[in-house]
Amino acid sequence: MVKLNNTEVEYALGQPTGKHGAITEFLNDQFRAKIQEQGLAWVAKQGLIAIESPRGRRWDTARIPDVTVVTLEQWEGMLEREAIIRLHESPPLLVVEVVSESTRTTDYRSKRVEYNLLGIREYWIVDPLKKQVLVLHWVDDLYEETVFVGNELIESIVFPDLQLSVQQVLNGALEHQ
Repeated sequence: MVKLNNTEVEYALGQPTGKHGAITEFLNDQFRAKIQEQGLAWVAKQGLIAIESPRGRRWDTARIPDVTVVTLEQWEGMLEREAIIRLHESPPLLVVEVVSESTRTTDYRSKRVEYNLLGIREYWIVDPLKKQVLVLHWVDDLYEETVFVGNELIESIVFPDLQLSVQQVLNGALEHQ
């Protein structure tokens, strides 16, 4: 895990599981394919973009989602500087967090509040422990949530033509290696 604190990067011990990485990579590849197929001026990045995000009474902290989808213009603006979306910049189109035992509370509670405050349009919480995907859509300044399980197709506002079930995300990630 990497944390941005007072413009310094801190590395915390603890690497995600291989399954966590496989799910993240699978979704990033699926988003990239959909972006290319539809000719969108967007990019999907796996663990490369930080989002300046308030925590408690502090505004000098950042999160690094597992997958972040931003406009190509936004990504190009970060090529010669730190890849951090600042508070005064447009929020990402979509972020994904893959839950692990140690991040469950943070992914479900803290990040939900922070990402809502930042106006992130769509937030996916992929939970291999519960075998579900929770999709949060930003509507009227609040998140509306939908839980998807099993063979249900995940509904995305950002990628309305995406045809992925929860089972495909959880199993496909392992087959995708």
